[in-house]
Amino acid sequence: MDVPESMRAELAAWNNGEGIDLESWVGCQGTFGLAVGYASIFWPAFVEFEGLILRAGFSADALHGFRLHEGIDRAGVESVMNHLHLDDIQFLGCPDASPDKLLHLGQVLEQIYAAKLRWQFPERPCRVSLHVPSEATALNAYEITFWQIANEGVPA
Repeated sequence: MDVPESMRAELAAWNNGEGIDLESWVGCQGTFGLAVGYASIFWPAFVEFEGLILRAGFSADALHGFRLHEGIDRAGVESVMNHLHLDDIQFLGCPDASPDKLLHLGQVLEQIYAAKLRWQFPERPCRVSLHVPSEATALNAYEITFWQIANEGVPA
């Protein structure tokens, strides 16, 4: 796996400057509690509700509220309900958040979500979208979402 540029110096400093690979670094820095928490992001629970595919734990009130917005289609409702700001994965203001890490993470999540949705809902193709802001410093604007292709243009 490629290592984001902003992490290379940190990994190289380990072992008295001999460096460490990413997997070994996780073994030194991580916790099982964090691993369980991240598993819920890297292999999320998806559910079908009223013909929509949503991340489990959604708010039905929020869903019905979004459906009332004029001009929004079912794909738009799914997209809004399923979006995840990548910088929300860590605590707000995380000092090591950087554009290259968020891009890398987003690209991996994009592949994971697409694979899981194809596996779990093979008869309901989905589009997974990673939004990368044009302004690299807008760390809170990196976001991933998904919706069913069949819901594009269908009134909410």
